[in-house]
Amino acid sequence: MSKVGVVLSGCGFRDGAEIQEAVLTLYFLERAGIEFRCYAPDQSQSSVVNHLTGEPTDEQRNVLVESARIARGEIDALERADMAELDALVLPGGFGAALNLSDFSSRGANATVQPDLARLVVDAANARKPIVAICISPAVLAVALSQAGLTTTLTIGNDADTAAAITQSGSTHETCPVDGVVVDEVRRIVSTPAYMLGPGPKRVGAGIEAAVAKLADWLAT
Repeated sequence: MSKVGVVLSGCGFRDGAEIQEAVLTLYFLERAGIEFRCYAPDQSQSSVVNHLTGEPTDEQRNVLVESARIARGEIDALERADMAELDALVLPGGFGAALNLSDFSSRGANATVQPDLARLVVDAANARKPIVAICISPAVLAVALSQAGLTTTLTIGNDADTAAAITQSGSTHETCPVDGVVVDEVRRIVSTPAYMLGPGPKRVGAGIEAAVAKLADWLAT
């Protein structure tokens, strides 16, 4: 059975992993018969946001501890992830990808990607192991690839500023509806906009379902 690594960035769309995207991803992976293991960096969050008010707080939270809420405690520190033991990599979205897995939120195409994630992305790309990127994660993926001299074609939907940062990193951005996917057959990367577009779990789930279906096809060959 194939085994994929799912990289989480906390718990909550404003400062961590987008919970609905993450849960839908795990659901569709299991439904497709794909074994997965969740990972998150063992580090402090870049910021903590009150999800009721949308305002930042003075709380201190750990990305791994918060991600464990989604993974029901079945999760490892990202530093322990090794693409030699995994067949693919999956990156759900949420603003934590741009805050905790990178500093894309403040630096765009000039961002620094969390070192363990950058290592996994490059190892997966060099081995042509599939990567699924959801929501804002494709932008982080593009930056990680660019720092290794690699490019791809992907989507974050239609946000002009984020698309421009992807283009600046050297990759190609394609506009895509929420329930669609963009596929790079050569690099074996599939991306979907999810909550970069919304509007709710039904259509977001349709895009994630299509992305996981493409992943399953690649893993079967």
